Amino acid sequence: MAKAIIPKGNHNLILDLAAAASGAIHFDQLGLSPVALDLGFFTLKWYSLAYLAGILVGYWYLLKLVAQPGSPMARRHADDMIFYATLGIIIGGRLAYVFFYQPEILRNPLDVFKLWNGGMSFHGGVIGVSLGVLYMARKENLSWLRIHDYVACCVPFGLFFGRLANFVNGELWGKETDVPWAVIFPTGGPFPRHPSQLYEAFFEGIVLLLILAFAFWKTRARYKPGLLVGLFLFFYGLFRFGIEYYREADAQLMEFAARTGLHMGQWLCVPMILGGLYLIVTAKGRRVRVEPIAGSASVS
Repeated sequence: MAKAIIPKGNHNLILDLAAAASGAIHFDQLGLSPVALDLGFFTLKWYSLAYLAGILVGYWYLLKLVAQPGSPMARRHADDMIFYATLGIIIGGRLAYVFFYQPEILRNPLDVFKLWNGGMSFHGGVIGVSLGVLYMARKENLSWLRIHDYVACCVPFGLFFGRLANFVNGELWGKETDVPWAVIFPTGGPFPRHPSQLYEAFFEGIVLLLILAFAFWKTRARYKPGLLVGLFLFFYGLFRFGIEYYREADAQLMEFAARTGLHMGQWLCVPMILGGLYLIVTAKGRRVRVEPIAGSASVS
């Protein structure tokens, strides 16, 4: 459907009328800015802080996990893991965004390195972190699948902070709606939209964290290799797939979504859901006696 062209002089008036008519929240009135700190010669954005917070809080939580009985790695391995995970997030996330979401960046290859312009894919970050885990596990002769289980429990922190940063940036907004909590975003036209960034922060961050925390702390899931990472892949894929129905497709992928019937994010979630389900169903068969590398007891 073609979108109406709004004369520039009437833009603010239309925004105000739309907000008043629908009772929607006007993003500009929230006092939010993508910039957390501006010293003139140095600018720090909330998106950068979100990545930093996700890594630091995830590291703190990982140390709590490896201190429990039956851990697949020691503290020194957790320290190394943060380095490999950070590289995996940045390299994997950026390359996947370029290849799947905006391949035209490749016309100017140096633009691939311009991370400050935005553009990261969570699916690519997952692949990057997994490759980092595989490398470290092989290097240290550790169980790569059990390390994945522990790392997966920490990822929701990064998802939560990242989606909040998307909201603060006024980007990746949802489809037009008339729900009472709808938001009119400056770059989203004059009509109220779903704050899909907050939906994702809640489900992919808080709810997913609670599911994994319950499985780790209240059940014996961590002694069934692949179960925790399976739960992560399955529920993340399920949540993201569902929320994409409320999220507007990326501008450059509108035609792709219309042609295939699904957003790119949904297509990328399908193998995550199927892979997670496989790991969950087969986890019981992988249960073996676990001799701890850290912690205080072996568990059969």
